[in-house]
Amino acid sequence: MKLQLLAACAALTTFAAGAAFAGEPVTAKLQSPVAEKTKFIAGGAMFVCEADTCVAAAPTSQTFSGQACKAIATKVGPVAAFTGRKTMDEARLSDCNAQAYAKAGGAGPQLAKQ
Repeated sequence: MKLQLLAACAALTTFAAGAAFAGEPVTAKLQSPVAEKTKFIAGGAMFVCEADTCVAAAPTSQTFSGQACKAIATKVGPVAAFTGRKTMDEARLSDCNAQAYAKAGGAGPQLAKQ
Protein backbone atom coordinates (compact mmCIF):
# COMPACT_ATOMS: atom_id res chain seq x y z
CA MET A 1 0.00 0.00 0.00
CA LYS A 2 2.80 2.41 0.91
CA LEU A 3 4.56 1.64 -2.36
CA GLN A 4 1.41 2.46 -4.36
CA LEU A 5 1.00 5.75 -2.49
CA LEU A 6 4.64 6.62 -3.10
CA ALA A 7 4.30 5.85 -6.82
CA ALA A 8 1.15 7.96 -7.06
CA CYS A 9 2.87 10.91 -5.35
CA ALA A 10 5.88 10.63 -7.68
CA ALA A 11 3.64 10.56 -10.75
CA LEU A 12 1.67 13.58 -9.54
CA THR A 13 4.86 15.54 -8.82
CA THR A 14 6.27 14.73 -12.28
CA PHE A 15 3.02 15.78 -13.95
CA ALA A 16 2.82 19.03 -12.00
CA ALA A 17 6.43 19.94 -12.78
CA GLY A 18 5.93 19.24 -16.49
CA ALA A 19 2.73 21.27 -16.58
CA ALA A 20 4.40 24.21 -14.84
CA PHE A 21 7.30 24.23 -17.32
CA ALA A 22 4.94 23.91 -20.28
CA GLY A 23 3.47 27.31 -19.41
CA GLU A 24 6.69 29.13 -20.35
CA PRO A 25 7.01 29.51 -24.15
CA VAL A 26 10.48 29.57 -25.70
CA THR A 27 11.04 32.32 -28.26
CA ALA A 28 13.79 32.81 -30.84
CA LYS A 29 14.03 36.28 -32.35
CA LEU A 30 15.67 35.92 -35.77
CA GLN A 31 18.19 38.31 -37.33
CA SER A 32 16.25 38.12 -40.61
CA PRO A 33 12.58 37.25 -41.18
CA VAL A 34 11.52 33.98 -42.77
CA ALA A 35 9.86 34.25 -46.19
CA GLU A 36 6.86 32.16 -45.15
CA LYS A 37 5.41 30.48 -42.06
CA THR A 38 7.70 27.60 -41.09
CA LYS A 39 7.21 24.75 -38.61
CA PHE A 40 9.82 22.31 -37.31
CA ILE A 41 10.81 20.42 -34.18
CA ALA A 42 13.84 21.49 -32.12
CA GLY A 43 14.61 20.57 -28.54
CA GLY A 44 11.62 18.24 -28.43
CA ALA A 45 9.10 21.00 -29.17
CA MET A 46 7.28 22.32 -32.23
CA PHE A 47 8.52 25.78 -33.25
CA VAL A 48 6.32 27.97 -35.43
CA CYS A 49 8.18 30.77 -37.22
CA GLU A 50 6.52 33.82 -38.73
CA ALA A 51 8.32 37.01 -39.77
CA ASP A 52 11.33 37.28 -37.41
CA THR A 53 9.98 35.24 -34.50
CA CYS A 54 9.89 31.51 -33.75
CA VAL A 55 7.84 30.30 -30.78
CA ALA A 56 7.53 26.93 -29.04
CA ALA A 57 4.30 27.26 -27.07
CA ALA A 58 4.66 23.85 -25.38
CA PRO A 59 8.39 23.45 -24.67
CA THR A 60 10.05 20.45 -23.05
CA SER A 61 12.88 20.56 -20.53
CA GLN A 62 15.31 20.46 -23.51
CA THR A 63 13.78 23.24 -25.61
CA PHE A 64 15.75 26.10 -24.05
CA SER A 65 19.20 24.70 -24.83
CA GLY A 66 22.21 25.35 -26.99
CA GLN A 67 21.33 22.35 -29.16
CA ALA A 68 17.79 23.63 -29.80
CA CYS A 69 19.14 27.10 -30.60
CA LYS A 70 21.61 25.58 -33.09
CA ALA A 71 18.81 23.61 -34.74
CA ILE A 72 16.76 26.80 -35.13
CA ALA A 73 19.72 28.75 -36.54
CA THR A 74 20.46 25.94 -39.01
CA LYS A 75 16.83 25.73 -40.18
CA VAL A 76 15.87 29.42 -40.44
CA GLY A 77 19.04 31.49 -39.99
CA PRO A 78 20.94 33.27 -37.23
CA VAL A 79 19.18 33.97 -33.95
CA ALA A 80 19.30 37.49 -32.47
CA ALA A 81 17.81 36.52 -29.07
CA PHE A 82 16.73 33.24 -27.47
CA THR A 83 14.49 33.40 -24.43
CA GLY A 84 12.57 31.05 -22.18
CA ARG A 85 12.57 31.39 -18.42
CA LYS A 86 15.69 33.48 -18.99
CA THR A 87 17.63 34.96 -21.92
CA MET A 88 20.57 33.16 -23.52
CA ASP A 89 23.82 35.11 -23.01
CA GLU A 90 25.85 36.52 -25.90
CA ALA A 91 28.60 33.86 -25.76
CA ARG A 92 26.13 30.97 -26.02
CA LEU A 93 24.16 32.84 -28.69
CA SER A 94 27.34 33.30 -30.74
CA ASP A 95 28.04 29.57 -30.45
CA CYS A 96 24.45 28.89 -31.46
CA ASN A 97 24.85 30.90 -34.65
CA ALA A 98 28.30 29.63 -35.68
CA GLN A 99 26.91 26.78 -37.78
CA ALA A 100 24.33 29.04 -39.46
CA TYR A 101 27.08 31.52 -40.41
CA ALA A 102 29.25 28.70 -41.77
CA LYS A 103 26.30 27.43 -43.82
CA ALA A 104 25.83 30.95 -45.23
CA GLY A 105 29.45 31.12 -46.36
CA GLY A 106 30.98 32.65 -43.23
CA ALA A 107 29.02 35.89 -43.39
CA GLY A 108 28.82 36.32 -39.61
CA PRO A 109 28.30 39.53 -37.71
CA GLN A 110 30.90 42.23 -38.24
CA LEU A 111 32.99 42.76 -35.13
CA ALA A 112 34.49 46.15 -34.38
CA LYS A 113 38.28 46.23 -34.56
CA GLN A 114 40.01 47.34 -31.39
